Amino acid sequence: MVFASLEFLTIFLPAFLALYAVVGPTRRNATLLLCSWVFYGWWSPIFLLLFMFLAVMGWVGGLAIDATKTQRARGWTLTAFIALNLSLLCWFKYSNILVETLNGIVGPGSALSIEWQLVILPIGLSFIALQSISYLIDVYRRTVPADKSFVSFGAYQSMFVHLIAGPIIRYDWVKRELVSRPFDWQHFSFGARRLMIGMSMKVLIADTLAPVVDVAFAVQNPSFLDAWLGCIGYGLQLFFDFAGYSVMAIGLGMMLGFRFPENFNHPYLATSIQDFWRRWHLSLSSWIRDYLYIPLGGNRLGPIRTYVNLLLTMSIAGLWHGGDSWNFLLWGIAHGVALSVDRLWNQAKLGRVPTILSRVLTLLFVFLAWTIFRAHTFDNGLQMYAGQFGMNGFGLSDAMSVILRPSHWLAYALGVVCVMLPLLQGWAQRQSGPGVVFVATVWPIIGFLFSFALIASRGAVPFLYFQF
Repeated sequence: MVFASLEFLTIFLPAFLALYAVVGPTRRNATLLLCSWVFYGWWSPIFLLLFMFLAVMGWVGGLAIDATKTQRARGWTLTAFIALNLSLLCWFKYSNILVETLNGIVGPGSALSIEWQLVILPIGLSFIALQSISYLIDVYRRTVPADKSFVSFGAYQSMFVHLIAGPIIRYDWVKRELVSRPFDWQHFSFGARRLMIGMSMKVLIADTLAPVVDVAFAVQNPSFLDAWLGCIGYGLQLFFDFAGYSVMAIGLGMMLGFRFPENFNHPYLATSIQDFWRRWHLSLSSWIRDYLYIPLGGNRLGPIRTYVNLLLTMSIAGLWHGGDSWNFLLWGIAHGVALSVDRLWNQAKLGRVPTILSRVLTLLFVFLAWTIFRAHTFDNGLQMYAGQFGMNGFGLSDAMSVILRPSHWLAYALGVVCVMLPLLQGWAQRQSGPGVVFVATVWPIIGFLFSFALIASRGAVPFLYFQF
């Protein structure tokens, strides 16, 4: 079950909200926890047990660290519980590719090859692991208290609102709201509006472009137009799918009385790769900075160590994004190199690049990097790059000509307009009058109704980060 599905919109969400409204404030955490388990168990009752185990271990780990007196013992306790989280994450996420790589090295039929049954990755495991690790570290640092209530902690870690694809919510951000939070019409209406906007982003743009992207990356020897329509389409699909989910999660949280931070800030308008990472997946970027980059030494240990830390941090971030292809590692390394070059340029004081040019160059790099990120294999990525540089001709292939419809071109145009719209923000803020207010109020409702109709007609499309 995903947010953009009939099951969620017509069964689970109405039932949950009705129950949440009826129970008293003291029982809302328990209601949220139990309903989140139902939400997770809807997909897999078996993995629900793992889900519950992780919640218990996170809670017990916080209490154990808090109860340990000496700093040395606290450090060992922290290490043990982090190792538990990482072990589970690595087993479910990376065991398949490690065995596949080993079998590829030794060759098929070799005595050293491993008989293997694919391990299924539980949904949301990557986000759950990072949330648990951040909580344990914060308890160790004494920046947050260990939560004495399992119901309260479980509601935080298991919350279905941001379970599948983030944002990565830190305990410190919601600790007060876990104790007491508003549940009123004002927050509910604002949250419902954000939910409808996020739904429109995903269904109208991301889901509409998905078939075109799939065909483009499946074409053998794609042409220039094939490759760039696939690359641009995937860049738009990924952003509006992921950002759309984040907006929905923020909206749902607001409906329940939680205030989650924004997860995207117009990343495709970035003027540098550093600026891009200040705008893209903000909860992950801040997590990487606070719990990985800075503990490694950040930029405090000299220039060489700084560049090593950048490369190492982004490589780990790349691996975290996917465990079924080494392409994710290559993507992370590419961004690590780009961040290093950006830093070298700034330190060398080589001059300021014009804003328009810097935006174009940043966007070009980001989209070229998305190509290897999306490609199924390394060879598939090379084929797409060959197409993007015109090595396979320029015209549309038959497969792309057949799949493309006016609705797809409309989704491309709508995506580009939405990406560029913030550039007109100053002008928009100066506009006033009843007409402007009416449009701002009504368009999310219209978009949501249209999205609902599309979901009913073509079925739910899972989020790109659904099983992650």
